[in-house]
Amino acid sequence: MDTIISSSPEQTFALGAAWAHELGPEWLLGFSGDLGVGKTKLIQGFCHGWGVSSRVASPTYSLVHAYASDRGRIHHLDLYRLEGEEALWDAGCVDYLAGDAEGCVLVEWIDRWLGTFPTLPLPTRPIRKPFRWVSLTAPSETERKIQFEDFGH
Repeated sequence: MDTIISSSPEQTFALGAAWAHELGPEWLLGFSGDLGVGKTKLIQGFCHGWGVSSRVASPTYSLVHAYASDRGRIHHLDLYRLEGEEALWDAGCVDYLAGDAEGCVLVEWIDRWLGTFPTLPLPTRPIRKPFRWVSLTAPSETERKIQFEDFGH
């Protein structure tokens, strides 16, 4: 597991942009962390690095936003409002999580599907591979601890 400390929203954004240049369209990135810890800022940076020119906001009420660029599509999911496995299936989110969507998939509140930050092996739920699990915490008001681990690459 790798750890990065970000001292500002701009650094968090820049990390997301760097990841976009590193990873391809087959990836799923799952983000967990408390409200306001920087999940959306990291995703905004990723989308910017991917070449998305439209505004990127968390799809809390619509559940999924899709963005297009020359590199391909990004599907941005927010599972915060979904309680329980049945709600995820009913909302059609499992199709994205299991790999049925074409393009890169970014999921806020992935712990609603997989539980808490994983220890090997990954839980037995259907999950797209390759997969990056990202956990964000706030050790102080200005710092963000970003831990991540890649699976199935």
